[in-house]
Amino acid sequence: MLNLAASFNEQLSPVAPFLFYVVIAGIIFVETGLLIGFFLPGDSLLFSAGLVAAARDDINIAFLVFAVFLAAFIGDQVGYVIGRKIGRPYLEKHKSKRMIKMLERSERFYERYGWWSVVIARYIPWVRTFVPPIAGTVKMNYYKFLSANALGALLWGAGITLAGFYSGSISWVKDISYALAAFFITASLLSALINYLREKRD
Repeated sequence: MLNLAASFNEQLSPVAPFLFYVVIAGIIFVETGLLIGFFLPGDSLLFSAGLVAAARDDINIAFLVFAVFLAAFIGDQVGYVIGRKIGRPYLEKHKSKRMIKMLERSERFYERYGWWSVVIARYIPWVRTFVPPIAGTVKMNYYKFLSANALGALLWGAGITLAGFYSGSISWVKDISYALAAFFITASLLSALINYLREKRD
């Protein structure tokens, strides 16, 4: 990620402040909200944006973090709505036994582990683009998705941007966001194991 971030750093450094905010927020929105953005390198872009903000006096880090958080949050919300309004009706219209079973399994999964999945997916390229529309398609509880989306946008979007911003003066800070990801992944696995053992016992 660091090598790619360095490349973005060179490309973004001369960009005017307002355009800088728009470009970063726009790319993050497309990657998280529209299926066509699955190939975009959000992690490296955010880290690089933080590096550029640290090197320039005309880039406000607080405003940048807010713009990133907002773009990431709205992006996932749009993805959820696309899944709910387009994905679900399409699948229900083209029903098959295999499709029904797949939907039922997905619904059970998102009912039990969907909250953690939405948070963790932020840290996994490609996956973070597809999890929101799938959550909408299987009708994951909206308020659970909303809270998981907000936390994920904060930890991933704001976290990686700030890691880039502070990495110049605090070398270990670049690993904070991924340490948080490891924590949530571990917590998710433990939660899944506990639920499995509880169901098996019942």
